[in-house]
Amino acid sequence: MPRKKTDGKYKLKTHKATAKRFRLTGSGMLVRTKGGKSHLRRRTSKRTKRLLQEMIPVKGRGIIKRVHRLAPNLEK
Repeated sequence: MPRKKTDGKYKLKTHKATAKRFRLTGSGMLVRTKGGKSHLRRRTSKRTKRLLQEMIPVKGRGIIKRVHRLAPNLEK
């Protein structure tokens, strides 16, 4: 039985760790979460914990380019 010819294209796989860390806003801006939220938070102040909740816009052009390459199907 002859093999089916392939056209040389392949599906891009999403880097799951990147997809979980970054998000696109409605205007297309890339935002990220802050680190240090998992454990050892008993001593930190309530203000610091509240500041850890907010998303920060990603500024570096190189980082934005890398994130789009790792997660091409990033959704809003």
